[in-house]
Amino acid sequence: MKSIRFSYFFILVFLGGTTCSVLAAKAVVIEGPATVLSTSQFTCEHGRSRLSPIGIKKAGDKTYLVPAETQYKKENFVTNLYDQCTNVEPKSISEVDVSAVPIIEIDGDGEVITGYIFADNYFELFINGKLIGVDAVPFTPFNSNIVRFKVKKPYDIAIKVVDWEENAGLGSENNRGKQYHPGDGGLIASFSDGTLTNSDWKAQTFYTAPIYDLNCVEEKGQQRLTSTCDTKGAYQYQTTYSLHWDIPRNWVKDQSYLAWPNSLEYTEGEIGVDNKPAYMNFQDQFTGAGAKFIWSSNLVLDNVILFRYTVK
Repeated sequence: MKSIRFSYFFILVFLGGTTCSVLAAKAVVIEGPATVLSTSQFTCEHGRSRLSPIGIKKAGDKTYLVPAETQYKKENFVTNLYDQCTNVEPKSISEVDVSAVPIIEIDGDGEVITGYIFADNYFELFINGKLIGVDAVPFTPFNSNIVRFKVKKPYDIAIKVVDWEENAGLGSENNRGKQYHPGDGGLIASFSDGTLTNSDWKAQTFYTAPIYDLNCVEEKGQQRLTSTCDTKGAYQYQTTYSLHWDIPRNWVKDQSYLAWPNSLEYTEGEIGVDNKPAYMNFQDQFTGAGAKFIWSSNLVLDNVILFRYTVK
């Protein structure tokens, strides 16, 4: 059995159909692919979309949906700022009727705030614990979104972002000529009250894959570190592991996030958005407004990130 550099906690490690325990952290390590429950959540009406499967992985009495448990339902979809699948393709914000975007009321005497969000690949937005909405496109083609909500300061923002996968439970996709290439993530958002994504936001990862060698993984307190792990991908399946952490039941509202690491900031070049009109057509609303792309410490291997931020 391979080990991970964790300390002082109990971990379940599931390898080849057996479960054993070691002194380690709260992660659960599972070998191999997931059992596919649904082959895809979405089909692009006017373009090509990647498959967006939902799978299940088990380790002892632990069960995980991969890449994540979501609230992906049509009634929860937020308004598309840009989405080629529905022929919503404005060339700039001047072609967008912002006033037509529904306002979700949190506080009747609050301020109406407009937000612009670009996520790789999928997000769910909560304000003061209330679901504002979810991304209509779980994987690709890349889209961007606009939201409006009415709230009083101070208020809390919680965002779940999922870097989707084609190979269920393996954290990889068919990309760059490799069938098992790990994808990268990224989130950027700006709001009309001056709130911007940056390294002040807290971020924690809850699903990491693919891991080829568990010796590259280390956990120090709330830091879940994989900076020395291989991110090159493979032409055919090789033995890989996924790391899973239990998401706190009330994560959108509780204060445990204060102990999470801060987000790391990434450049447009590191995210790779220069060929994505869903972003470039609204660059002024994103980096042009001062917002930064953010993620955890591993842009490639960390696939489910929870972000929290308090607007004062």
